[in-house]
Amino acid sequence: MDALLPYFASLLSAIIVGVIAYVFFKTHTDNEEGRRRFLIHKEAQGKVLPLRLQAFERVTLLLERIDPNSLLIRSKPISNNLELYEGTLIGNIEQEYEHNLTQQVYLSAESWNVVKTTKNATIQAIRQAAMNEKVDTAAKLRETLLNHFLGESTPSQKALLYIKKEISELF
Repeated sequence: MDALLPYFASLLSAIIVGVIAYVFFKTHTDNEEGRRRFLIHKEAQGKVLPLRLQAFERVTLLLERIDPNSLLIRSKPISNNLELYEGTLIGNIEQEYEHNLTQQVYLSAESWNVVKTTKNATIQAIRQAAMNEKVDTAAKLRETLLNHFLGESTPSQKALLYIKKEISELF
């Protein structure tokens, strides 16, 4: 028994040294992996940030172009046909939206949902105004929409506030 005691003491000290070495190397490799991930993320951020900012610029332009106030000024009725003018306005909104559809890759899901909701709310406002019994010509539709959005903020203006808030969070 006395002869085995030095072997157990040596074995115990070897196990303790092994555990300490394992913990040290595990901590060291985890730290190195974290540092590498940080450096890769930092490098990617430098390349992706300009693309994201450009996407936000494009979405801002989209929101400005589908804003009822600017849309109605840009798209004047060419005839008094209510349905034709309603279709023209909605077609312009859909065309602008489809033209910028790829920008959703660079925006958060919440921001893109705000853009989609804005588009749908604007189209819904146009359709509701066109269904009004008092609106029977394209000129009256235009006038009704301009008066409706004169006193309140448009869906596009609300969306722009959200987009600006998200951009400010990037910095």
